[in-house]
Amino acid sequence: MDSLTTVIIVGRGRMGSCVRRLVEEAPDMHFVASYDENDAFKLDTAAPAVKLVIDFSAAPALPHIEAYVRRTHAAVVSGTTGLSDEELTRLSALGAVAPVVHAANYSLGVAVLRRLTQEAASALPGFDVEIVETHHNKKVDAPSGTAKLLVQAVDPNGQDEVVYGREGLVGARPARQIGMHSLRGGTVAGTHEVHFFGTDEELVLTHRASSRTIFASGALMAARALLKKPAGFYSFEQLVFKDEENSDPWMHSRSLTTSPQRPKRRS
Repeated sequence: MDSLTTVIIVGRGRMGSCVRRLVEEAPDMHFVASYDENDAFKLDTAAPAVKLVIDFSAAPALPHIEAYVRRTHAAVVSGTTGLSDEELTRLSALGAVAPVVHAANYSLGVAVLRRLTQEAASALPGFDVEIVETHHNKKVDAPSGTAKLLVQAVDPNGQDEVVYGREGLVGARPARQIGMHSLRGGTVAGTHEVHFFGTDEELVLTHRASSRTIFASGALMAARALLKKPAGFYSFEQLVFKDEENSDPWMHSRSLTTSPQRPKRRS
């Protein structure tokens, strides 16, 4: 048992259940317990100490995860989306006492999509950019955390205007604007498209997830890499791409919590 990584999972929804299944199947891990935002208070004092916490819950569980990590120094893999900048700051502060990684998406393909999006945006100045994300009809937040990550890849300095859908007489599309569109329906695990529109040409970068298993598998991949790291706050990219080791994890993890009307960058 000492050689196994003991695991607590926070979140009993679809992702939490998928992660639990993979943890129970993993030969190097041992599932100990699961909690969600309704009973996460048990993490404060009653939950047993483990080596790893995997969190796919919601913001209300964060204070209890903070208390648990400060008590046990357990490593944290966080995949909870919809966190505010203040909540992400608190999560990153746990890196002072334990290794912590946060990502809106633990798919290796999405990590590559972010890099390609960043390269395309740099190579195609002046192109109009529109981002479309599609998810199942049970998803409660919009746009997705991954879509926000892609906005950061296009505009890392946050100087463009992000428009969330369009309606009515909106006029001609201005420069330095990013369109964001969220579709919800059926059982779609997750599709993300980044459209670059130029004169007489269009480039589309697309990632389609066929099941949630890819996100759970990626979370376990991140966990295994994280457990080899010292205390600190890491991005998923830092754990899977060697050339990202010295990059700023905040740029990969922070959420867009400002209003849809962001300051424009000068053309």
